Amino acid sequence: MSIAGFSAFRNFTSTLPDQDFLMPVLFIGHGSPMNGIQDTEFSRRWTKMATEIPTPKAVLVISAHWFTRGTKITAMDFPRTIHDFGGFPDELFAVQYPAPGYPELAKETANLITTTQVELDHDWGLDHGTWTIIRHMYPDANIPVLQLSIDYTKGGQFHYELARELVALRKKGVLIVGSGNMVHNLRMVAWNRLDDPGFGYDWAIAANEQFKSLIVSGNHKALMEYGSLGREAQLAIPTPEHYLPLLYSLALQGPADTIDFFNDQLVGGSLTMTSVKISSLPS
Repeated sequence: MSIAGFSAFRNFTSTLPDQDFLMPVLFIGHGSPMNGIQDTEFSRRWTKMATEIPTPKAVLVISAHWFTRGTKITAMDFPRTIHDFGGFPDELFAVQYPAPGYPELAKETANLITTTQVELDHDWGLDHGTWTIIRHMYPDANIPVLQLSIDYTKGGQFHYELARELVALRKKGVLIVGSGNMVHNLRMVAWNRLDDPGFGYDWAIAANEQFKSLIVSGNHKALMEYGSLGREAQLAIPTPEHYLPLLYSLALQGPADTIDFFNDQLVGGSLTMTSVKISSLPS
């Protein structure tokens, strides 16, 4: 999008009127950065998802890969594409996703949050937890994209309560996406079985089913207190950054919303791509 075109778009949408429906919310298991450039069953489902939900006015992503002290939101006109990984082919590093930012929406979102002070950030951009997914959903890069960081000093309940303050954005047509993985233990990946569809260790299968059961039953308290869910959950969440985006998505669930799982598959024994759609709109 040209600078002139972006200015016109920004002026048109700067006050985002309320819609007569709530925008769906997604939690997406993003997995390997290679999903950003490869035609996989996971990336194909992301592309299809974009046709199943209303076109958003903007996208706000809570990515596992922006783990900060304090809470920040990207507030630049044009966020850079961040290649925050190593050991992958040059083709992946060459990808640029030139979606515009939305500084006014960043300020409005920061003002919605009262549980903590939110810093307007001009240095970060779109990391691979965001662009590898969103470029498949909106390949024209014509929808503004923002990121909200995850404060690594806080626990599950803090993040859940913060996310609840974002619910007004659903009424404004903002698509909120938590991007991580429910089960994410890289140290235990069976690298020799990455091409073995659905292979999972018993503990990973058990943890994934436990998480899904708690999501379906609406037991968000247990999911917030994930450290008390037993050995399988502890193996699934050795560090919290890939799990916490799930809490951001679940916190936005309303009483009329239904839950649908997609990309519900294990990878390499100790990872799951299991994703969640939260919506009150007809399928």
